[in-house]
Amino acid sequence: MSRRCDICGKGIQFGSMISHAHNVSKRRWQPNLQRVRVVIDGVPQRIKVCTGCLRSDVVQKAIRSTAKTPAQKETTTES
Repeated sequence: MSRRCDICGKGIQFGSMISHAHNVSKRRWQPNLQRVRVVIDGVPQRIKVCTGCLRSDVVQKAIRSTAKTPAQKETTTES
């Protein structure tokens, strides 16, 4: 499972953690990825998206409609 945004391609960055005594050790910065249901070509899919793409409205979440609307409730009661 790759730690990469499917939209912008943001991934892990590498660098050094430097202590006060200037001891250097390797570290990684990981992107804040979320698994999101998105409609792509009319088909809802789950993709990994960074929070930067979510906040900038590059991606629109798919709306899961499990609750019935008032119009659907009326048609089920009349039948």
